[in-house]
Amino acid sequence: MPKRTRRTHSPDFKARVAHAAIRGDGTIAELAARFEVHPNQIQSWKRQAVDLMADSFRRGRVVSAAERDEHVKTLQSKIGELLIENDFLSKALGRGL
Repeated sequence: MPKRTRRTHSPDFKARVAHAAIRGDGTIAELAARFEVHPNQIQSWKRQAVDLMADSFRRGRVVSAAERDEHVKTLQSKIGELLIENDFLSKALGRGL
């Protein structure tokens, strides 16, 4: 029997198979035959889909500390620019604060 080469599946294909498994469109064995993948692979994709499903309902996205710090620096820089601009314009109008 010839050895089968390793296949890679697209995320859309994995989602379609996992969705069929979650819906119960057939037994895992039937789905494995229909989609030509191993039953263990279907179970794995189904488990991943169910585990990650809760993330899609979270309101905010998880932001790393580095991203948050960079965002804060950007905002502080913008605040500084606006304060300088405001000070300059108020002096130009003769209303020194």
